[in-house]
Amino acid sequence: MAPRGNLIEPPRPARLYLVSPQFSDTARLADTLAAALESADVAAVLLRLASADDRTLINRAKMLAPVVQESGAALLLGGHPDLVARAGADGAHLTGVDAFQRALATLKPEHIAGCGGLETRHDAMVAAEIGADYVMFGEPNEEDHRPSFDAVVERVAWWAEVFEIPCVAFAGAPQEVEPLVAAGADFIAAGDWVFTDAEGSATALAKMTKQLASPEAVE
Repeated sequence: MAPRGNLIEPPRPARLYLVSPQFSDTARLADTLAAALESADVAAVLLRLASADDRTLINRAKMLAPVVQESGAALLLGGHPDLVARAGADGAHLTGVDAFQRALATLKPEHIAGCGGLETRHDAMVAAEIGADYVMFGEPNEEDHRPSFDAVVERVAWWAEVFEIPCVAFAGAPQEVEPLVAAGADFIAAGDWVFTDAEGSATALAKMTKQLASPEAVE
């Protein structure tokens, strides 16, 4: 998910978008990410930073930036648009249209601005109209609740048919990957289940890569 000016170029076929667990142990995550990124073509890594003061958050992101960016992936912060430049990140992912709109002046045009937490079609269209580089569907909220999987597939298929701005579809489990690719997602986001896979995150991502190949389109 490399930035092209202030845009993200939609790939074909779909590519991987990795969502980190919320972390404070940066060294451990760096080792895990290095192995994972070597095993698969990952477009972007979204860092979910555990609560801390700004200097600590910046230092954590700075430690991980070379690991992510030297692999060719974009480094995005979950929230914290005001820290993106100081952390050496490529952009931020914001939750909800209001938070996204407040962050635009800080992020654009130099950095990627993605938007998730879009509860309605109208919210997604508003985010796109005001400058989202991508929209995300299906991610858990703060209470770890998600829309039904059928609803996520429907939203992804609708977006892919109507809009050019890239769509990131959040897969909550391995069996969700292929249906989301078939629905037309440009990127498939994967979170905690990759990092808790019994065979390791590198193996989980390698398996995901195989799932991205030529799924049948959703009618």
